[in-house]
Amino acid sequence: MALHVLEVGETGPRIVFLHGLFGQGRNFSQIAKALTPDYRSALVDLPDHGRSPWTDAVSYEGMADAVAATLQERYAGEPAHVVGHSMGGKVAMLLALRHPELVERLVVVDISPAESEGAGEFAHLLDSLAGLDLAALTRRSDADEALAAAIPDDRVRGFLLQNLRTATDGFTWQANLALLRRDLAAIGGFPDLEGSFDHPVLWVAGDRSPYVQDEHADDMKRLFPRTTAVTIKGAGHWVHSEQPEAFVSALRVFLGAAERE
Repeated sequence: MALHVLEVGETGPRIVFLHGLFGQGRNFSQIAKALTPDYRSALVDLPDHGRSPWTDAVSYEGMADAVAATLQERYAGEPAHVVGHSMGGKVAMLLALRHPELVERLVVVDISPAESEGAGEFAHLLDSLAGLDLAALTRRSDADEALAAAIPDDRVRGFLLQNLRTATDGFTWQANLALLRRDLAAIGGFPDLEGSFDHPVLWVAGDRSPYVQDEHADDMKRLFPRTTAVTIKGAGHWVHSEQPEAFVSALRVFLGAAERE
């Protein structure tokens, strides 16, 4: 499976960005542009999201292997720094454990190697999107108005509606909503894994987010013994969009250390 990749920048070490549920690679465009010209970035659309192909089942092993195959084909297997947020953070962890030759340094953003809370919230969001009558839409603002009662947060609603695309006969969803809803338990979970990744890892958490807890630290250290944890103040779950300057600064410090080794 060849995944869709948006490239930003032309010079410097490569960073591969992996987005979360409902996202797309281009969600990291602002961060990637802020890192140029020191880094070049590959913004990946994960399976069943964005412009990448749809699948028959969701699994972290399958997503990680699809990313690995794409990197091997596109960049001849050259190691890169990998940054993953939320669901993409879990994919990034699996990528590092299953294909360590492809990962130079790993950044896991506001997620843990454990079952995630909040499945009910995501189920509500998926049900709300799937329940939208696309045939009744004449313009994008119609969708925004129709979802306002079920999803009152303007920022969240705007993020979700990035998945709505114009088709020849109206509107369509880019994300595979039916599959994501069916396999939501798999997305919220995390495989039982052995082994470890012995390269440096940065574990970033938002101080207003519940996805990284003290009880997750033992599993993180077992799988990633060279982990450094950083908490970004004023950030919730979407650390990179809520505190972009602090996030870019943390990346530069961590990834820049690789060039000094």
